[in-house]
Amino acid sequence: MEIFVDNVCLDGETLTVQDVVRVSRPSGGTVAVDIAEPSIAAMKEAVVLKRELIDARIPIYGVTTGFGDSCARQIAPAKAAELQRNLILYHLNGVGTTAAPDVTRATMLIRANCLVRGPSAVRPEVAATLLRHLQADMLPLIPEQGSLGASGDLVPLCYVAAALLGEGDVLHEGRTRPVLDALREAGIAPLTLEPKEGLALINGTSFTSAFAALAVADAWELAFAADLASAMTCEALLGNTSHFSPFIHHNKPHPGQVASAELISSLLDGSQLTTSYQEILGHRIPIGERTFLGLSQPIQDKYSVRCAPHVIGVLRDCLEWAERWVTVEINSSTDNPLFDAGEGALHHGGNFYAGHVGHAMDSLKVAVASVADLLDRQMELVVDEKFNSGLTPNLIPRVEDDQWEAGLHHGFKGMQIAASAVTAEALKHSSPATVFSRSTEAHNQDKVSMGTIAARDARTIIECTRNVAAIHLLALAQALDLRGPGLASPAVRTAYELIRAHAPFVAADRRMDRDIHAVAELIKTGALRRIVSEGLPAGERVPG
Repeated sequence: MEIFVDNVCLDGETLTVQDVVRVSRPSGGTVAVDIAEPSIAAMKEAVVLKRELIDARIPIYGVTTGFGDSCARQIAPAKAAELQRNLILYHLNGVGTTAAPDVTRATMLIRANCLVRGPSAVRPEVAATLLRHLQADMLPLIPEQGSLGASGDLVPLCYVAAALLGEGDVLHEGRTRPVLDALREAGIAPLTLEPKEGLALINGTSFTSAFAALAVADAWELAFAADLASAMTCEALLGNTSHFSPFIHHNKPHPGQVASAELISSLLDGSQLTTSYQEILGHRIPIGERTFLGLSQPIQDKYSVRCAPHVIGVLRDCLEWAERWVTVEINSSTDNPLFDAGEGALHHGGNFYAGHVGHAMDSLKVAVASVADLLDRQMELVVDEKFNSGLTPNLIPRVEDDQWEAGLHHGFKGMQIAASAVTAEALKHSSPATVFSRSTEAHNQDKVSMGTIAARDARTIIECTRNVAAIHLLALAQALDLRGPGLASPAVRTAYELIRAHAPFVAADRRMDRDIHAVAELIKTGALRRIVSEGLPAGERVPG
């Protein structure tokens, strides 16, 4: 029996990134998705206008003309429906890795939401059938490569459209099978397309936007994990909490920077491991009349600790506007042409251009990769005996020199190597994709967005950075074991206990890849944020 745990009603205007995550990554049951009644009426009105214009035998792009630079070739209305099927078939040429199920679900949801706005002039049953496929978790196998992000995601979305027609294979109930078999079992009839409907299904930015929406959600979790890791680094290194003083950050009031500093400060509240500038002053030997005095403790920490809010704050501020841009995109009519039922007009344009999403993802890539580099630098300080304030080399367990175990173990040495390698990979992918426009399709698509590649790169960088964060958090939990977990702040102890519930103390050299995966999942699912933020003041809790 299918369990519905929530519902989303599509109206083409109010879909959120959080809705996309809930539907594409269901937890505990299926999220029911339906269409608002006013949207059904709007779709029907546009269909009426479309049919009137077709009957008038005027050239309508992609309906009674060819596609792309073939728009100068008009066909008779009698051929219009067959043209739509051919459009889908000749774009089934994607290559590369098959998109993950959450990306495919997000693509289907976003495409349906764009269609229910109305101007695309598709029948309500087209969007409803797409949603029935989604609810049955009948997922087309979409190759990741092949889209320029303008004229929309033609190639990837053709795999969605083909499944609606009963063409090709789908992932259903954990196995790959012909879509016709899955449709018969689910009691869903294949669609027969009317004029414009094939073009409306594929001529949009929904595949790009699916990657982007999930990337935004995942990057918010990374921002929290990075702030938490920075607080734990401060404790592991016996660092100076004065660097996170509100006075400092309110004098450079970038909202993300202020939020990051406030969160780190709140996470450190009650710590017995950290110090402050005033405490350092109280413990120093006065210089008196001397002209030079070496201090026993530096009055400032290194940049990767002191400037953590300035790095993570950039990510937070980038996410604020990136999420706004993505939200606009997933609530837009992103195909061409569009039908204005109110005015009885037809409009040819370029809403399939994924420029905003592409630029948002290029910026997000850089901000996330910078956080990966920050965490990698913090980890260096924690594992390196030259900088880790008395912790053991590579965080090995403490052992006396005359014991057999002395010299046999290397602790987190290999973990640092892995973190550095994955950080380098994140940085490599951070160069902008949107500047690499290629003229194609006989110079009709002579300036394209490359938004799909930018969004896929953002996904990859976020995955890399999540793994770097997981490795670093494991190292920090080890450092707290060596310091004494009871001395950590209450919030940090909560994070430490959750990590230890999934990854034990490294008492001797052992494999740790499973530990990395477990902690990375705690970040991705939001479990780490939720359990830690429960103990914070309400103003410091991160919505999710």
